[in-house]
Amino acid sequence: MSQPRPVVAGATYLLTRRALRRHLLFRPDAAITQLIVYALAVSAKRYGIRVHALCAMSTHLHIVVTDVEGVLPRFLQFFHRLVALGTKAIRAWEGPVWGHEATSAVRLITRAAVVEKISYTLANPVGAGLVRRAREWPGAKVLVGELGRGVLRAKRPDVYFDPSNPAWPEDAAIALTLPPAVAEDDADVFRREVGAELGRQEAEARAAMHRKGHRFLGPDRVRMISPDDRATSFEPSRSFNPTFAVGRGHADVRRIASAAVRAFRTAYREALERWRAGLRGAVFPAETWWMRVFHGATVSDAVLVL
Repeated sequence: MSQPRPVVAGATYLLTRRALRRHLLFRPDAAITQLIVYALAVSAKRYGIRVHALCAMSTHLHIVVTDVEGVLPRFLQFFHRLVALGTKAIRAWEGPVWGHEATSAVRLITRAAVVEKISYTLANPVGAGLVRRAREWPGAKVLVGELGRGVLRAKRPDVYFDPSNPAWPEDAAIALTLPPAVAEDDADVFRREVGAELGRQEAEARAAMHRKGHRFLGPDRVRMISPDDRATSFEPSRSFNPTFAVGRGHADVRRIASAAVRAFRTAYREALERWRAGLRGAVFPAETWWMRVFHGATVSDAVLVL
């Protein structure tokens, strides 16, 4: 069983979900790019999610968002369902689209964490040895210059989405907003910070490729791979699924956040034990999601997490 996690209204997250067994189902062609952008736009609008950054890799998706209303599980369920059903139709794919691991949702507590994880999101195709520069990636993505001012838009895909259903508009768009940690008058500085960190990560990835004697696949060859294939590069076991990130140079914040997470989990388990014993008056910690939404459990007003 996975660890209980708080769902925090107003929090910013790096979200990652992977395709089944690293199949290249999201190969960056026009149809899959249209599907991902359309599904993200309609899902974000429905649940009041603010989108900051995106990179759709062939085997997984990275998105940086802010969950304004504290409904992240609802958004993820809806968005991932649309992507899965659309992908099955586009790829004529039978069986599951998503891997068995739960979605990784890493809360970005500091501005430094936001800069690092947005840069990581954009640099992912370079780190994977696919293109030399993030801007060359042919799939759904956000560029540094679009942060806080660009728009993701797509027409309704020809598959799955019923044109007669008002839930599926002909055109869908979502504005890229600045994360809450960044003020409007600081937007240019923020974009420069992301650009610098992205450049650093790209340079590291190119140096690593050079040391190994490998060449980048390139955008043209990326488009030609079969979505039925699976990634064959080495990938370490993901035994650790982080709850939060604080960025470099914030050891004090890390200690506080770690203590808050431990306190949340302890309070949650104690309340769950009382609930299972039949005590329906058990009070769960603030930001409890599942027990509150699906079982009507009482939740404390005292916030334990950052």
